[in-house]
Amino acid sequence: MKVVDLLQNNDSPSISYEIVPPKRGGSISEILAIIEELSEFDPPFVDVTSHSAQVYYEEQTNGSWRRHIKRKRPGTLGMCAAIKGRFGIETVPHLLCKGFTREESEDALIELNYLGIQNVMALRGDDGGYHKPVSVDRTRNEYAIDLVKQISDMNAGHYLEELIDAAPTDFCVGVAGYPEKHFEAPNITWDVLNLKRKVDAGADYVTSQMFFDTSSFLSFVERCRDVGITVPIVPGLKILTSKRQLQTLPAKFQVEIPESLAAECEAARDDQIPEIGIRWAQKQCEELLEAGFMNLHFYIIQTPEHVSKLVRSVRKMA
Repeated sequence: MKVVDLLQNNDSPSISYEIVPPKRGGSISEILAIIEELSEFDPPFVDVTSHSAQVYYEEQTNGSWRRHIKRKRPGTLGMCAAIKGRFGIETVPHLLCKGFTREESEDALIELNYLGIQNVMALRGDDGGYHKPVSVDRTRNEYAIDLVKQISDMNAGHYLEELIDAAPTDFCVGVAGYPEKHFEAPNITWDVLNLKRKVDAGADYVTSQMFFDTSSFLSFVERCRDVGITVPIVPGLKILTSKRQLQTLPAKFQVEIPESLAAECEAARDDQIPEIGIRWAQKQCEELLEAGFMNLHFYIIQTPEHVSKLVRSVRKMA
């Protein structure tokens, strides 16, 4: 089932999740254990992140250097198939522009189509230090809108090469939105208009970057509606679990931690932070549900323990 249908046909609170594949060589059993714990709450879908390739150099005995290319966390497509096959939960693999050619993106989409996975999240991503040579015949999508257009073309039966009797795909496409604007955008208006271009190119729904100030998200949604973005917008949330995240989350995701939350965490012991984070997220959930947002999306790094505790309280709000 398509994510956009799940979002539009939901009259009671539902929570979806985003998880990270294990590192190269790691076991999928830990990830499946996380999904099994979360499956108790009937998530409408689960996002699985993707990661660009990285480059490193190894010095040879003759003094030369050998270039190696690898993906630190491969397996996004396989994980999605495993989760959907084992738990019957719809999965949303992330597809990136950076680190992938358009040919590789098309191959991945064909595989997903064969697996019966209808949902994808189109993202620009980062290079991860990987710069694949670009030739006339092998190109990459520079921005998420380019990837959205490629998926839309495939949905219309148009592939990179002209194929006879090419079967159209039927993907539901999600894109990212930034309540506090993308860090490269000159201003929030420019950023929202850029999001509008992605929707016009074929995106079916928007999932927001994490935020800790609900008012910033509500203001963002209002701006989106004002410029004509009518697709569902899903709020993305994260539970603070350590003092270290007061620095790492703003640095990595360019999000702002409200003064009152930061001050409370700074004054607490490390083992008290998860409870503070859960209370704050619960307050956000209450505000969002009251504002009419019945679908919430939680970013999970390694453990579902804190989210599970929160979800139980959210279900009582219904």
